Amino acid sequence: MKSFVEYSSDSDFSIHNIPFGVAVFNKEYIGCCTRIGDQVVDLATLYDYGYFEDIEGMIDNVFEAYTLNEFIELGKPITNAVRQKIQELLQEDSILSKDEKTIEEAFYDLDKVKMMMPVHIPNYTDFYSSIEHATNVGKMFRDPANALLPNWKHLPVGYHGRASSIVISGTEINRPKGQTKPADVEKPVFGPSKQLDFELEMAFIINKNTEMGESISTKEAEDAIFGMVIFNDWSARDIQSWEYVPLGPFLAKNFGSSVSPWVVTLEALEPFRTASPKQDPEVLDYLQFEGDKNYDINLEVYIQPENGEQNLICESNYKHMYWNMTQQLAHHTINGCNVEVGDMYASGTISGSDPKSFGSMLELTWRGQNPITLSNGEERKFINDNDTVTMKAWAEKDGVRVGFGEVSGKIIPSK
Repeated sequence: MKSFVEYSSDSDFSIHNIPFGVAVFNKEYIGCCTRIGDQVVDLATLYDYGYFEDIEGMIDNVFEAYTLNEFIELGKPITNAVRQKIQELLQEDSILSKDEKTIEEAFYDLDKVKMMMPVHIPNYTDFYSSIEHATNVGKMFRDPANALLPNWKHLPVGYHGRASSIVISGTEINRPKGQTKPADVEKPVFGPSKQLDFELEMAFIINKNTEMGESISTKEAEDAIFGMVIFNDWSARDIQSWEYVPLGPFLAKNFGSSVSPWVVTLEALEPFRTASPKQDPEVLDYLQFEGDKNYDINLEVYIQPENGEQNLICESNYKHMYWNMTQQLAHHTINGCNVEVGDMYASGTISGSDPKSFGSMLELTWRGQNPITLSNGEERKFINDNDTVTMKAWAEKDGVRVGFGEVSGKIIPSK
């Protein structure tokens, strides 16, 4: 496929992608959109000009909404048809390629739009599904010889997080305050976190509502997943290590999480399926699955100090995930927990076996024992005030590239 819109060969947003997002156009109005190269396409305008009239079920202009929820709730038969129609319209010699009036009204340069949160998130769950990350944390905080807890290889461990503090890329994050318990003091102290960290994650978004008592099987899961975003689960390690026993993270994580603005569909990621790591021992029946359920998605993390340059500090891959998305969703709902359109489910920190692939500062510096040296000569054990952390994700195979862009966030001093 070749598009009439020109873009570079290394663009995340090729004609093979067709992601979905929400933008403010010309500082005037909000609407749903897609992107090809550095052009953002107003889908509400395409709808108004009749470009989706042949898609059965598209009876209203759902693209005029402030989120993608109404669109993705239409279900995959419709959302896939819309994506394929957009792909067709963006090809060379299409009807749209010759429609100068619609192109003038619906196509915007990237710098003329402001990206918004793509979905309203009713509920958010964070998993803990990378065996390398869980092993590293277990070695640091527990018994190195028995790093994984007994349940870890039997179920996708997760916890319910805070949806209200998930923000779009580019939003500044205040350094959190809370209780910490330094090893050399008898009682806890209060103040700004001194061990602020990122967590390199991906997240998937649900496209349906279910009733309490219903479950979604591993076979049904992909039909319930619209697409994915990059997810930075900011974490205050010193607050977390004091508070997490017995019920897990609380203030250490609910102060903020950052997501990328473009939702990449599972259909766009289809060429990049890959096998999951072997699971031993064998999992229970409801967690078993068939076929390739992981995805070969390259991941990078950068730290940029204020007035400095970006430093690549981590290169990982989503294919390392021990528990895949279908298992996560099946486990989440096996007890009858209902899901809602727009629900977001994060993977947990994604680490590989190579130290350069560790997906957090906690692991990269081994709890601060081995600081990272930046290009300006400064050292980092954790994230400093005015540092910007940027994560990138993309898949590439046989000349086809599909990417997510980036998620970026700057840490500013505590209020």
